[in-house]
Amino acid sequence: MAIRPIVLIPDPRLKRVSEPVGPVTDEIRALAADMFETMYDAPGIGLAAIQIGVPKRLVVIDLAREGEEKRPMVVIDPEILWTSEETNLHEEGCLSIPEYYEEVERPARVRVRYRDLDDKVHEMEADGLLATCLQHEIDHLNGILFIDHLSKLKRDRVMKKFAKAARREAPVV
Repeated sequence: MAIRPIVLIPDPRLKRVSEPVGPVTDEIRALAADMFETMYDAPGIGLAAIQIGVPKRLVVIDLAREGEEKRPMVVIDPEILWTSEETNLHEEGCLSIPEYYEEVERPARVRVRYRDLDDKVHEMEADGLLATCLQHEIDHLNGILFIDHLSKLKRDRVMKKFAKAARREAPVV
């Protein structure tokens, strides 16, 4: 297991649509283990493979609070089957957009089909924080960031701030 570098905006890889995982292999299991280690170290509650530069439809989630027993969940090739008309506002953040939080409106409940590391297919209905987290991470797999759900003004402001920071940190050649 290894902690991998997290891809930050404005890196164009974050806008890329991820490819299906296909059969679950030892390589995919190792990737999931690295993703958990990276997410826990950050710390965060969800991480999509594209956030560490791997364009595969793989997500890891653990909503356990600090001090609680870990509840790791691996979501492979997820698809949202249904969303409720009822919505929730939830403050979201993203490991690829560090230290920026904003309220986002999303469907309050979702039904998702996915595979686990044993290649078993599951369907799950989720609400609350899990529903928000699933939608946020599945958006990553489709090249969508949570800031894409904000007004153009807020989104442009955030992108400008991170683009400026990226230019400052870019190595001089």
